[in-house]
Amino acid sequence: MFCVRSDRTGHDGCMNPGNVRMRARSEKFFRCERVKLEARPYRNMKAFYTQTLGLKVVEEGVGLRLHLPGGGTAFAYPKDDHQPATFTLLDFVVDDIDEAVDELKSRGVSFDRYEGMSQDEKGIMRGISQNMGPDIAWFKDPAGNMLAVLQMG
Repeated sequence: MFCVRSDRTGHDGCMNPGNVRMRARSEKFFRCERVKLEARPYRNMKAFYTQTLGLKVVEEGVGLRLHLPGGGTAFAYPKDDHQPATFTLLDFVVDDIDEAVDELKSRGVSFDRYEGMSQDEKGIMRGISQNMGPDIAWFKDPAGNMLAVLQMG
């Protein structure tokens, strides 16, 4: 199994293969110290983070170095007692959440729905229009870890 440790966060953006602009949240909001990823879908994890999310991923030693939008990195390494996180591990801030969700869906990503959350037909919780924070949509990586795209108001 794999854990991911964030080495640094950033503010700048990058373009992924679908031209969906994604950038890491500022250090004020983005604190990723340990994200757990399973070892068994190792190839699936690399493909997911490179092909689906458009991140640069480099095999390094026993794991994977994920190059996050804005210049931050995270390192995925083996861990025997992995349990998928029950909270959002990585947020990707996008300029247009509808475009990002549509693009990710076209790449095979399924968006999660949560009881008690007011989400539209795309799975987006529209916080901006309700003056309740960002618009956000949650999805999982192949190891079941929770990720999100969000659009700030």
